Amino acid sequence: MILYLNPFTGLAGDMLLGALLSAGASTEAVRRAVARTGLTGWHIETEDVRTGALMAVRVRIDVDDDATERPAATLIEMAARTDLTVAVRALKAIAEVEGALHGVPAADVHLHELGGHDTLIDIVGCAAALADLDVTQVYCAPLPLGGGSVETRHGVLPVPAPATLALLKGAQVRGGGEQESVTPTGAAILRAAETLYGAAPPMEVRAVGYGAGSRQLADRPNVTVAVLGRPVTSPDHQVILSTNLDDVTGELLGHVLQRALQAGAADAWITPAIMKKGRPAHILHVLAPIEMADRLENLLFAETGTLGLRRSQVEKVMLPRSVRTVELYGQSVRMKQGPWGVKPEYDDLARLAASTGKPLLLLTREALEAL
Repeated sequence: MILYLNPFTGLAGDMLLGALLSAGASTEAVRRAVARTGLTGWHIETEDVRTGALMAVRVRIDVDDDATERPAATLIEMAARTDLTVAVRALKAIAEVEGALHGVPAADVHLHELGGHDTLIDIVGCAAALADLDVTQVYCAPLPLGGGSVETRHGVLPVPAPATLALLKGAQVRGGGEQESVTPTGAAILRAAETLYGAAPPMEVRAVGYGAGSRQLADRPNVTVAVLGRPVTSPDHQVILSTNLDDVTGELLGHVLQRALQAGAADAWITPAIMKKGRPAHILHVLAPIEMADRLENLLFAETGTLGLRRSQVEKVMLPRSVRTVELYGQSVRMKQGPWGVKPEYDDLARLAASTGKPLLLLTREALEAL
């Protein structure tokens, strides 16, 4: 399933959790996940509230322990008991940015405002809700940055808080919002879920949820909107050109394939074949946009000397995708991200392998870990 978030007035951990529960996630699944952390002295309830002109779900967390300070390593260890990767990643991200901001190793970070029950419950709860809804990819509209200042253990800080800004690296943002529109917890969950930003992808809407914030705004509902849907593929009409070749060399076959790609073919490939009279041959296939078919057809005739080829119209189906970049050994590696996974760009890894002398398989693993 695809999840598209509209942070209408902002995004915090409790707002996201409320939106996911409103969209159909199981409250019991969330409670079970939090219980597996070993955290005690807490209780989660939800309530339907009116915010502005809309009804939304508000998450209420009641705790017996009002401590707000804990070592980040403790929270990470507790989240790891759930086997929810998103939760562990989010807490590690918080530890890393807090450590970088205050000049201490991430393993030694002691969380102040973010060390309480609420942080662990929001993060583990959201991770459990995403798993319960079977979400494979999260998309989000640009986030409102907010403004003003916020009181912290370290004194008055600008909004967005430095930790929030660090966690939003790579995110799309916009001006607007009141006070603290995006919290560090919300930003950490988005990062851990490998969120893609921009317009909603093509999808069939299955459910919509509204998560309420704690503030009442004078002129609008204070909500995060969650839209849950299934990916919709859009057929793209293209042409496949193919020709049987039994009298050309391997070098010429490779040359023609590269020429076709350079000339704008969407793809090109070669398959072995046995022709009449048992002659071994190769079939050259070229996939091309309809408007380029004539030009590529002429190229194949000229380069191969073939006397005929076949032209068939097909529907090319593509899932939504985006490209992210990671830094590895001082070089950029592009990562192709789709609804079902991510893959490093081969050309970038091959260039990096040549310059560093490291095995391609090792670099592939390191690129994925760097996300």
